[in-house]
Amino acid sequence: MKLPWLGRPALGCAALVLSLAVGCSTPPSADPTPTGPAATTPTPSSQPSQTPSAPTPTPSTASTPATPPNPVSLQALMAKKYDGRDLRLGRVLGRTDAYTRYYVTYASGKLTISGILNVPRTPGRHPALVLNHGFIDPAVYTNGRGLQREQDYLARRGYVVLHTDYRNHAQSSKDPQSEVNLRLGYTEDVINAVLALKAAPYVDPQRVGLFGRSMGGGITYNVLVAQPGLVKAAVVYTPVSSNAVDNFNRWVRPQAEIAGAIVRTHGDPAKNPAFWRNLSAVNFFDRITEPLLIQQGLADSTCPPVWAQQTYAALQKAGKQATLYTYPGEEHAFAAAWPRSMARSVAFLKQQGV
Repeated sequence: MKLPWLGRPALGCAALVLSLAVGCSTPPSADPTPTGPAATTPTPSSQPSQTPSAPTPTPSTASTPATPPNPVSLQALMAKKYDGRDLRLGRVLGRTDAYTRYYVTYASGKLTISGILNVPRTPGRHPALVLNHGFIDPAVYTNGRGLQREQDYLARRGYVVLHTDYRNHAQSSKDPQSEVNLRLGYTEDVINAVLALKAAPYVDPQRVGLFGRSMGGGITYNVLVAQPGLVKAAVVYTPVSSNAVDNFNRWVRPQAEIAGAIVRTHGDPAKNPAFWRNLSAVNFFDRITEPLLIQQGLADSTCPPVWAQQTYAALQKAGKQATLYTYPGEEHAFAAAWPRSMARSVAFLKQQGV
C-alpha cells in the first residue's frame, strides 16, 4: 500500500520517521551569508543563553523491561544481535582523481541493502563514514541520492564513504511493515552498514564514524544509544527531534491514513506513553559513549532549531561529549555556510580519531 504522506512534494522534507527521524537532503537554496555561527561546547559556561532547558529523560535503566522488549523499541535494538556483512562492490559508477565510486550491496539481517561506496584511490586502509540521508520519497529515490555534496567532499578528504539507501529504497529489499513500525528498521540497516564496512580490507575498523542529516540525524541518535561503542564519533546536520512524539506530531499526525494505522497498532502518545518513550533516543542518552557534533541552521523551517538545542542540553545534562554549532540565516540544507560547516565536521572527526 502506498501511503499518502509519502508523495507530497509540497511538504518537501516533511515525513514520518523511525523512532525519531524525519527530514531530507535537498539542494541548497540561496540564503544570505550568515553573520557567523555561534559555537557551543560541552562546557556549561559556554552554553548559549537561548538553549532551552533539557527535557528530563527517563533513565534507560528504568525503561529496560525484564521481559523481552517490544520489537518496535530502542530496547529491542539494544538487545538484537547484528551480523552486518557481505559488502559487495558492484559496477563502477564513476571515477575522479581522488576516488572511485561503486554501486554496492550488503546484508542487513535477512534483507539486502543497496548503496554507493566512494573509495579513495590512495593505497592502504582508510578512515570511513556511513552517511545517513534524510527523507526522500522512496517512489522517486534512486541509488545514492541524498548527501551528494557530502559524499564527494568527504571522499576527497581521504574517507571511505558508504551511503546506504535503507530498506524500501532503490534496489534494497522491501519491508512491508516499515512504515507502521515507524521505520525503526532504518537504524538496523545503518548498524549493519557499519559492521559490513569495518570488514572491508580498505577500511581501518578503528576509525569509523557516522554522518547524518535531518531524518538521518535521528537515525544516528538511535545508533548511538542502541549500540554504544560501534563507531568512534558522529556528526549530525539539522537533525529531527530526539523525542519521537515531536516528530510524530509534526509530520505524521496530519496524515490520517498512516497516523491511524500507527495509533491502532501502537497507541497514541497520550494513551501509550511508554511505547513512545521507548522510541525516543533522548531517554537513553546515558548510554552514549561517542563524541557528537550537531550543526544547525537557525533559519531551518523544516526541523525547528529548538530541537537541536534541546538535544544538546539533554546530552550535556547526561554528561556527554557534545558540541553544537548554530548558523544564523541558514535553512535546512545549508548554503553559504556549508563549506565552513563541513570543514568543522572534518576537523571534529579527525580530532576524535576518525
